[in-house]
Amino acid sequence: MEKDKILGIGLLSFSAIVFIVYGLFGFFNPNIPADFGGLQIANGNGYAEIGAMYGGLQTGIGFFCLLAALRSDFYKAGLALLTIAIGSLALGRLFNAIATSDALTVYTYGALIYELITALLAAIVLYLHTKS
Repeated sequence: MEKDKILGIGLLSFSAIVFIVYGLFGFFNPNIPADFGGLQIANGNGYAEIGAMYGGLQTGIGFFCLLAALRSDFYKAGLALLTIAIGSLALGRLFNAIATSDALTVYTYGALIYELITALLAAIVLYLHTKS
């Protein structure tokens, strides 16, 4: 197997674990990601929203990454998802981290580092895969 394919499958597999585990925490207890992110859940709508975005969506992204790691017909789509969606997430987080005058915590810095590295590696592997 080619080195870039091994890296891509590793990246997709690692992302699958991260998103599924974090997503399941958010799915079953939305207070966990809300507390990590410094968010306050004000009512039932907020509880459902955090559960959907940090729980349902992240779990779904994780399972798609797992599918892409296991099935070659989803491989490039999985890398594209990581490049575009996680890259956009990183850019949004970076822009707003710079825009705020409030202090940030290790949560924001850790998430930003993970997102930037993941999106960059996915873009590189996708580029190498489409080039060959």
